[in-house]
Amino acid sequence: MSPTFRLPETLRLRRQPSYPWKSGPRRNKLDPCAIIRFPLTTKSAMKKTELTVDGNANKHQIKQATKLCDTDVAEVNNLVRPEREKKPYVPLAPGHDASDVADKIGII
Repeated sequence: MSPTFRLPETLRLRRQPSYPWKSGPRRNKLDPCAIIRFPLTTKSAMKKTELTVDGNANKHQIKQATKLCDTDVAEVNNLVRPEREKKPYVPLAPGHDASDVADKIGII
Protein backbone atom coordinates (compact mmCIF):
# COMPACT_ATOMS: atom_id res chain seq x y z
CA MET A 1 0.00 0.00 0.00
CA SER A 2 1.34 3.41 -0.92
CA PRO A 3 1.16 6.45 1.35
CA THR A 4 -0.58 8.59 -1.36
CA PHE A 5 -4.33 8.41 -1.71
CA ARG A 6 -5.64 7.59 -5.19
CA LEU A 7 -9.27 8.09 -6.14
CA PRO A 8 -11.01 4.92 -7.23
CA GLU A 9 -12.15 4.77 -10.85
CA THR A 10 -15.84 5.57 -11.21
CA LEU A 11 -18.34 5.45 -14.03
CA ARG A 12 -17.80 8.19 -16.63
CA LEU A 13 -21.01 9.09 -18.43
CA ARG A 14 -21.25 10.85 -21.78
CA ARG A 15 -22.35 14.46 -21.74
CA GLN A 16 -26.01 15.15 -22.42
CA PRO A 17 -26.19 18.84 -23.44
CA SER A 18 -29.55 20.56 -23.39
CA TYR A 19 -28.83 22.31 -26.71
CA PRO A 20 -26.34 21.67 -29.55
CA TRP A 21 -23.16 23.74 -29.73
CA LYS A 22 -23.49 24.18 -33.49
CA SER A 23 -26.79 24.71 -35.26
CA GLY A 24 -25.62 23.04 -38.46
CA PRO A 25 -22.61 22.19 -40.59
CA ARG A 26 -20.26 25.01 -41.52
CA ARG A 27 -20.74 26.60 -44.94
CA ASN A 28 -17.78 26.58 -47.33
CA LYS A 29 -17.29 30.27 -48.14
CA LEU A 30 -14.60 29.64 -50.74
CA ASP A 31 -16.19 27.40 -53.34
CA PRO A 32 -14.34 27.35 -56.69
CA CYS A 33 -16.85 29.71 -58.32
CA ALA A 34 -16.42 32.34 -55.57
CA ILE A 35 -12.60 32.26 -55.48
CA ILE A 36 -11.98 33.99 -58.82
CA ARG A 37 -13.40 37.50 -58.69
CA PHE A 38 -12.50 38.83 -62.14
CA PRO A 39 -9.73 38.54 -64.73
CA LEU A 40 -7.17 41.31 -64.68
CA THR A 41 -6.69 43.15 -67.96
CA THR A 42 -3.75 45.47 -68.40
CA LYS A 43 -1.22 45.90 -71.19
CA SER A 44 1.34 43.66 -69.53
CA ALA A 45 -1.29 41.18 -68.35
CA MET A 46 -2.36 40.28 -71.88
CA LYS A 47 0.79 38.16 -72.30
CA LYS A 48 0.01 36.06 -69.21
CA THR A 49 -3.13 34.85 -67.51
CA GLU A 50 -3.75 37.08 -64.49
CA LEU A 51 -6.74 36.94 -62.21
CA THR A 52 -7.90 38.71 -59.07
CA VAL A 53 -8.93 36.22 -56.41
CA ASP A 54 -10.10 36.23 -52.81
CA GLY A 55 -7.38 37.00 -50.27
CA ASN A 56 -8.12 33.91 -48.18
CA ALA A 57 -7.62 31.44 -51.04
CA ASN A 58 -4.44 29.40 -51.14
CA LYS A 59 -2.54 28.10 -54.18
CA HIS A 60 -4.31 24.74 -54.26
CA GLN A 61 -7.74 26.39 -54.24
CA ILE A 62 -6.70 28.83 -57.00
CA LYS A 63 -5.44 25.93 -59.12
CA GLN A 64 -8.74 24.05 -58.70
CA ALA A 65 -10.72 27.20 -59.58
CA THR A 66 -8.76 27.76 -62.80
CA LYS A 67 -9.46 24.17 -63.83
CA LEU A 68 -13.12 25.20 -64.20
CA CYS A 69 -12.04 26.98 -67.41
CA ASP A 70 -10.74 23.65 -68.84
CA THR A 71 -7.09 24.70 -68.57
CA ASP A 72 -4.07 22.86 -67.23
CA VAL A 73 -1.99 25.00 -64.90
CA ALA A 74 1.75 24.46 -64.45
CA GLU A 75 2.04 26.45 -61.18
CA VAL A 76 0.53 29.38 -59.31
CA ASN A 77 2.58 32.41 -58.20
CA ASN A 78 0.80 34.81 -55.82
CA LEU A 79 1.26 38.51 -55.23
CA VAL A 80 -0.78 40.11 -52.43
CA ARG A 81 -2.10 43.54 -53.40
CA PRO A 82 -2.58 46.41 -50.91
CA GLU A 83 -6.37 45.94 -51.08
CA ARG A 84 -5.94 42.47 -49.45
CA GLU A 85 -6.58 40.75 -52.76
CA LYS A 86 -4.29 38.19 -54.27
CA LYS A 87 -3.10 38.52 -57.83
CA PRO A 88 -1.98 35.09 -59.01
CA TYR A 89 0.24 34.74 -62.06
CA VAL A 90 -0.82 31.48 -63.67
CA PRO A 91 1.60 30.08 -66.24
CA LEU A 92 -0.24 27.52 -68.33
CA ALA A 93 0.94 24.00 -69.01
CA PRO A 94 2.64 23.36 -72.35
CA GLY A 95 0.12 22.98 -75.15
CA HIS A 96 -2.31 25.63 -73.86
CA ASP A 97 -2.45 29.15 -75.25
CA ALA A 98 -3.18 32.16 -73.03
CA SER A 99 -5.25 33.84 -75.76
CA ASP A 100 -7.62 30.84 -75.91
CA VAL A 101 -8.12 31.00 -72.14
CA ALA A 102 -8.68 34.77 -72.31
CA ASP A 103 -11.31 34.19 -74.99
CA LYS A 104 -13.11 31.62 -72.80
CA ILE A 105 -13.06 33.88 -69.74
CA GLY A 106 -14.20 36.91 -71.72
CA ILE A 107 -11.18 39.20 -71.61
CA ILE A 108 -10.85 39.48 -75.38
